Amino acid sequence: MDTAFNITALTNYLYCNFFFLNLLIIEDEPELSQSIVNYLSQNKFVCDTAQDYVAAHNKIFTNEYDCIVLDITLPGGNGLELLRRLKNINKSEGVLIISAKNSLDEKVTGLELGADDYLTKPFHLAELSARVNSIIRRRAFGGNDIMIIGKLVINIANKSVYTETGELELTRKEYELLLYFSSNKNRVLTKESIIDHLWGNHMNMGDSFDLVYSHIKNLRRKLMDSGCPDYIKAVYGMGYRFLIS
Repeated sequence: MDTAFNITALTNYLYCNFFFLNLLIIEDEPELSQSIVNYLSQNKFVCDTAQDYVAAHNKIFTNEYDCIVLDITLPGGNGLELLRRLKNINKSEGVLIISAKNSLDEKVTGLELGADDYLTKPFHLAELSARVNSIIRRRAFGGNDIMIIGKLVINIANKSVYTETGELELTRKEYELLLYFSSNKNRVLTKESIIDHLWGNHMNMGDSFDLVYSHIKNLRRKLMDSGCPDYIKAVYGMGYRFLIS
């Protein structure tokens, strides 16, 4: 593929069409709702909120959103019924279900009704952001799953990464780390959040972050060897930032 050409063309397409992304956060817990809004608003999202079934219903059917973050248990009704009605009229919004219930039946029902993803509470806001970004990418490009970050072209569908010199060979964890950084560009990610994302919050490394350091070192080297700037910056005492100017 002519990677340099694709980077230019796709970047222009993104900035012309998807610079501002509108979200609806349907969550009845005011503190959690505000935390989600505060976090997502730091990047490219314009967030609207609803805290009960009726308000959510009115906003869904009178406005257009790029993605809806949908709690299932709501005052006045059930989020799955909102999802059912949304899909019955063929609205195109992506849907990420969030719920304190970790029921397999509920998860399967939501996905069968047309939800794009499911996240169980409690969750890290960085993971919520990454999943919302993933849903929007998949829908924005009609399944092509292309993301452009600086000099990188990431194809989510086949998990391939290209630079101007060609395809970049990454291990699975390096790819997952790059995707996590890319979905949270210019944001500080703690070492703990990186561990949770790559290995799950059950992973106990004590006070040792050697595995994180090793993956970051290898990913940084491969990016720079392929002609990319040094995107990964250490933030003393805090973590790392994937810095894109």
